[in-house]
Amino acid sequence: MKQVGARREPEIVAQASGLLLEQGARFNETLSRLAPSTFVPKGVYRFRSHEEANRHGQDCLVRGMGLLAAERA
Repeated sequence: MKQVGARREPEIVAQASGLLLEQGARFNETLSRLAPSTFVPKGVYRFRSHEEANRHGQDCLVRGMGLLAAERA
């Protein structure tokens, strides 16, 4: 196996540096922009099985994609 590049994990410190705070803020902004695209309403969900959870996720995705297609049309 060939390894290209290496990722260095930042050390855990009591007080973050400005660079780490900036990276964390960028990461948080990126995640907040992705949130509306998941189409799953906020809340806590409990399912009896993995199949039921997958069905719920798929239903939310289909509903969201339908709304998005209608909005764009």
